[in-house]
Amino acid sequence: MFIFGDIIVAIAHIIDYALGLYKIVIIVAALISWVNPDPYNPIVRFLHSVTEPVLRPIRNFIGYRLGPIDISPIVVILIIIFIQMSLVRILMKVGYQLGGG
Repeated sequence: MFIFGDIIVAIAHIIDYALGLYKIVIIVAALISWVNPDPYNPIVRFLHSVTEPVLRPIRNFIGYRLGPIDISPIVVILIIIFIQMSLVRILMKVGYQLGGG
């Protein structure tokens, strides 16, 4: 049963690293949006294509209640932090209880 625990711990670590990387991508996309980026730049297009599917539903739900300030990246980062602090920790505990680690 310890192999199954190791697999769960490894999956929890991968999810944690992926969510941490996505937080960085959202922060970079938000910082780039403050300037007038070239929409044909491959980096800008990548950031837009990776973050927009997550940010758009939140923008539609929240709207622009703060005027020109877009708070959807902050909301997404808070959701990611919540997932990291709850789901990833639960997976880690389950994995360690099964003999992983």
